[in-house]
Amino acid sequence: MKKKVLATLLSVAMVSTVLAGCGGSSDSASADSSAETTEADDAAAAEDAGDAAAEEGTEEGTDEAAAEEEIPTSTFGDPNGTHLEMWTFVELHGQHYGNMVEMWNEQNPDRTIEITCTTYPYADMHTKLLTSLTAGTGAPDICDVEIGQFPNVVAGESTWLVPMNEYAAPYLDTMVQARMDVYAGADGNYYGIPYHVGATVMYYNAAAMAEAMGISQEDVIAKIDAVVTWDDYAALGQEYLDAVATDGKYWTSVDTAGCDWQWIAMAEYGEDWTGGFGGTANVQLDSVKKMLTMEQEWVNSGLAEVSPDGHVDLEAGFQNILDHNIVSFPKAMWYMSRFTNYMPEESGNWYIAKCPVFEAGQKCSVGIGGTGTVVTQQSANQELAAEFLAWAKMSEEGEQLIWDNLGFDVCNTVLWNDDAFAHDDSNQYNQFFINYPYDVLYSIKDDIGTVYTTAISPTINEQMCNVTLNDILENGMDVDEALQAAQDVVDLEQ
Repeated sequence: MKKKVLATLLSVAMVSTVLAGCGGSSDSASADSSAETTEADDAAAAEDAGDAAAEEGTEEGTDEAAAEEEIPTSTFGDPNGTHLEMWTFVELHGQHYGNMVEMWNEQNPDRTIEITCTTYPYADMHTKLLTSLTAGTGAPDICDVEIGQFPNVVAGESTWLVPMNEYAAPYLDTMVQARMDVYAGADGNYYGIPYHVGATVMYYNAAAMAEAMGISQEDVIAKIDAVVTWDDYAALGQEYLDAVATDGKYWTSVDTAGCDWQWIAMAEYGEDWTGGFGGTANVQLDSVKKMLTMEQEWVNSGLAEVSPDGHVDLEAGFQNILDHNIVSFPKAMWYMSRFTNYMPEESGNWYIAKCPVFEAGQKCSVGIGGTGTVVTQQSANQELAAEFLAWAKMSEEGEQLIWDNLGFDVCNTVLWNDDAFAHDDSNQYNQFFINYPYDVLYSIKDDIGTVYTTAISPTINEQMCNVTLNDILENGMDVDEALQAAQDVVDLEQ
């Protein structure tokens, strides 16, 4: 029985890894940005390091011993303290725990910790974790689990992982509930602690819009802030295009290799094509149909183009933005790091705003991307590991370092309205954008929806990204017909 379970889990893990492109990850991007599938993209420069590590780990010509020598391993903390093993696929995540363990030891001299953080290539780490959990031996105390892989790991629930409810309790009142829910098991317990919200927002090139429209940047921002619905958004886009009157310029781009637009629509209507835990997957949701129909109409009218290479989180997407071929698009807040890393010359041009909705009053955001960190039942120090993990990622001290060092939109909302935190003018993102990102985040804190990543997610996203979105947005196929074909494929797998 164990062999059968392991084979199934490893098969799903490999499929998820192959599907990393759906939702945003790229060769130059991170290991997390495909929230919908393997989300290999914890959405920042941190994850760029993860992809680089993954690529290095798969190069041919290295024997097993040499590969082992290349695995980055760092030990932090008190050599005389309780020793914990940590696995991750992003070296900067390990450094975060190194910083936090030093702070922990200062605050808890009677319970000091030494932690060894090992950074494996993305696929290798998740396969190694699943193997050790299934075998009942060899797992670390603490481990990062990318959101697309989380359904595989949480399949064992409390036989594999330590429920985190008790340890998360001191912080839950101020945490974004939607993010915590993503890392819950079918039994309702929390098994993973998130790094970030991944809240989806709209990015607008206010400087380019002002130049084309012949008005001040302040007037452009007033027009952006007046946008409530997608109809409002399209009307502003047409106003911009009428002013720019140049071939090859568009208001936005729509994706064929990522499902962010569909996730936004589902969150706005409170729907979820996975069916959640124990439900039936259904890609023929009204929200999905509405979004795809609208996107197709935009492409046909010239309001939108299909994103070069499928989405904006690739080199071609960055260049398209730099060329001002598009001046607005939705993406998670972790995309801020793409600007600072790949488009620094755009500093001072871009304004962040909430996403439009189909109907006033709907939720206007959804959490995309992410990595949940777990404590395994194989840990000899479960209570200490779990208490440290929750504190390192949920406390104000931990969240401050996550923002400062990783650039993620943190999940503890108590900081969002803290002037010293949210309006720190030395922060690179506060310097880059016209407005303060956390002002936007605070304004939508109660309007962030949840779409789950479950065992059926890889099948849905493979079909959507490889077939359905191309059929509809590139080839003009009827939306209902394309979604029926996708549903037929999904039904075979559930």
